[in-house]
This record gives sequence, structure tokens and C-alpha cells, in this order.
Amino acid sequence: MAVALSFYKSSLSEEIRDEGRAQGLEQGLEQGLEQGHVQRAAEDVLLVLEQRGLEVTDEVRGLITGCGDAELLRAWLVRAVVVSEAEEIFEGE
Repeated sequence: MAVALSFYKSSLSEEIRDEGRAQGLEQGLEQGLEQGHVQRAAEDVLLVLEQRGLEVTDEVRGLITGCGDAELLRAWLVRAVVVSEAEEIFEGE
């Protein structure tokens, strides 16, 4: 059985592939920016806790750096400013 390759070489096919590449690139950039934002938010929470002189255990550090939710990290950052122990940022979760 012979397969006609003319479509795959056509300008329409090339246009479709270009659109797919552009969409993939855009999605990849958005995901990268989001991951960078989340990572930065986790670093900010840790920075506040450490600058306040609070002990940050490996467990607390792991929970913070393992969190992928930017909104939750923001809530933890707000709590990090006022808690007396690092573990208290997780209260209410």
C-alpha cells in the first residue's frame, strides 16, 4: 500500500506544524515561569523564617520546597512574619 506524502510536504501541513510548535513553546514558557514563581515563593518563606531566627527543620524545609501551590506559599509567607515557631505556618491547613 502506497502512502501519499504530498500532504505532509504541503504548505498547509507546514503551517499546522508551525502552529503546534508555537503553542508548545508558549505552554513550556508559561509552565517554566510558573515553576520559577513557585520556587521563588518557597525561597521567600524560608528566608523570612531564617531571618527571624526561627529554626527551620529539614521536615519544614521539605514541606515548603515541595509545595507547588503559589497561593498556599503566599499564605505561609504571611504567617512566617508573625509565627513564633516555623511549624506554625502550617496551622489551619
